[in-house]
Formats: sequence, structure tokens, C-alpha cells
Amino acid sequence: MKNLQGNTNKIIAVDLFCGAGGLTKGLENSGIKVNLGVDIDPACEYPYSENNSGIFLKKSVTNLSGSEIQENFKKGSIKLLAGCAPCQTFSGHNKKKSNTSDGRWWLLLEFERLIKEVQPELVTMENVPGLLSTGVFKTFKNTLIDLGYTVDFKVVDCSKYGLPQNRKRLVLLASKIGNIHLLAPSEFTIQTTRTVKDAIGGLESISAGGISSTDHLHKSSNLTELNLKRMKASKPGGNWKDWDKSLVLDCHKKASGSGFLGVYGRMEWNRPSPTITTQFLGFSRGRFGHPEQNRALSLREGAILQGFPKDYKFIPENEEPKTTIVSRLIGNAVPVTLGELIGQSIVKHISNTLQSDK
Repeated sequence: MKNLQGNTNKIIAVDLFCGAGGLTKGLENSGIKVNLGVDIDPACEYPYSENNSGIFLKKSVTNLSGSEIQENFKKGSIKLLAGCAPCQTFSGHNKKKSNTSDGRWWLLLEFERLIKEVQPELVTMENVPGLLSTGVFKTFKNTLIDLGYTVDFKVVDCSKYGLPQNRKRLVLLASKIGNIHLLAPSEFTIQTTRTVKDAIGGLESISAGGISSTDHLHKSSNLTELNLKRMKASKPGGNWKDWDKSLVLDCHKKASGSGFLGVYGRMEWNRPSPTITTQFLGFSRGRFGHPEQNRALSLREGAILQGFPKDYKFIPENEEPKTTIVSRLIGNAVPVTLGELIGQSIVKHISNTLQSDK
């Protein structure tokens, strides 16, 4: 076993598929130093670099070598390799899923390759719960065990850990230096359920298509005259069944459309939000209506519900937000709160190991 004399400050991480930096921010908030974030999307560079201490590398993980990763670890450090590979094929929100042809499966295999090359003491990954039932995940888990890791994984209800959002994610932790486990809600810093009101209730009121005078990301999408009428007719926690029949879409009037109750809805102040997707700016795309104001969520509100700080920068302040790009960065992010859970679990694991070695 590696000599662990020292403290948890020796943990250094590299974040593969880092996106806008949600996982990195959560790890840093937990006291873990992240030296490098890697992503192929150029839109990730500004938010990652501006809000985090690590260097951003724009590169496909398929073209990344273990030696390039090793350069970012100090001698004697406890190495953590994080890889939240975007396997959207498995998402329950993706109705057209294919379990045979999606090339993004290979990203998890590339992560496995880099684990073999780097041999880090610690590994973590986050993904959609549906991945758990696939052969790809089983193979990945068994490979880690064969490499000498102890492995813990579970589907996490993020709202139980203080994220103001109903979001379930598969989290895996693996360690070569003893048994590791994900902290229970009672062991985590934030133990109470946070609501939409807790998170965004204090933000400036804006109209549909409006923008805050102090925050260019507190900006919402326009609504057509008809959708504005639908919004006004929507109750918090309700759906299109609350509307006058003249407002209901023809497709929803049919028997085949009666099951689509998760669209054209308002959120409720006193509950966590629904799962934030890349489509959260659209009233018609989910239950993304503001609980009180007649509009859908703003970019900033979506980011806050994903656990990002209120001042997290996604684009330069003098730049007009490209809403489709920023909403994609936000919706695809690992929630910062989930990153903190992963980070705190790792720090406690190393701390306990250090104590037992004394």
C-alpha cells in the first residue's frame, strides 16, 4: 500500500469530461485540488478556467494518453481520476435510445483505458441511473476490481443531499487504499432538503423574454401570446389539464397524449425542482415554469438549481448569452452539490485511512 503519511491535502484530481466545471467546483469546495479539466467542447473552456483553479485542456479523451495525465500529478500525491463520460443513450429523458449503435459508449471504455495507464489510487464516475443495468457498466466495475480497487456505487437522490432539484444519478467510487463508500445524507454537510424558493426565491423578477439589470444570465425565453395565456392558466405543481380546453394542444386531447403530463407545467416554491435538462429554458419542454412569474426559468436560475454559485461565470460579462449553448452547459453539468458529496466522501475515506495507519 502507498505510504499515506501526511494529510488529505495530498489528494490531486484530474477531471475528464469536465464540462463547465460542476464536479471540479464541488471537489475544490471539499478541499481536493484539481489540476486539470479535459473536455472536447470549446464552450467549456471559459467557465471552467474562470471559476476553477485547474488548467483546461480542449482535447478528446480518445486522443489523451496516460502520460499526459500523469504530468498533472505531483510526486507523492494521492491521485484521483474522475470521468463522468456523457452516455446520454441511457437517459430516461431520451425516448429514442439505442443500446447498440451509440458511439458514446466508447467514452466509458476510454476512461477504463486511462485508469489502466495511470493507475490512480482513487477513481470516481457519475452517470445516468440506466447505465447500472448495462453490460458496459458491469464490465467497467469488474475491471476495477481486477485492478485491485474496492468499489462502491449507488443511485443517489441528489435532493436528499441539499440540491434543490429532484435528480437521480449513478455515482461510483473506487479506491486502492481501503474500503470506500459514499456518505449517507446524515454524514453529509447539508442534510436538509432545499426547495426552489430557498434557491431562487430572492432573485430579481423578470418577464418572459426579459433580462436582469444586474446579471446578464438572469434572462428568460420569450413566450408566444398563446403560451403566455397557457402559462397564466398554469397552477404551481399542475399541468395542462388545469387549462381551459381552448388552450390545450390537439395532440394532448387525444388518448395517446394524455400521458404527457410533465410538460407545460409550473414548479412549486416549497419543493425541489424537476430534473434540470438542457431544455430548461422552454415552458413546453418540461415542468420548467417559474412558480410565480409568467415565464420559464432563466439561465441563472437553472444554474443555481444545479448547485452553481450565483456568481458562476459561463460567458464573459460583455458577451450576449447564446442561450442554447449556455443552457446545454448547465443542463449537462454534474451538480456542484453532487461534486461536494463525492469530494467529502473521498476526503473522509483518506482521513480515516490516515488515522488507522497511525
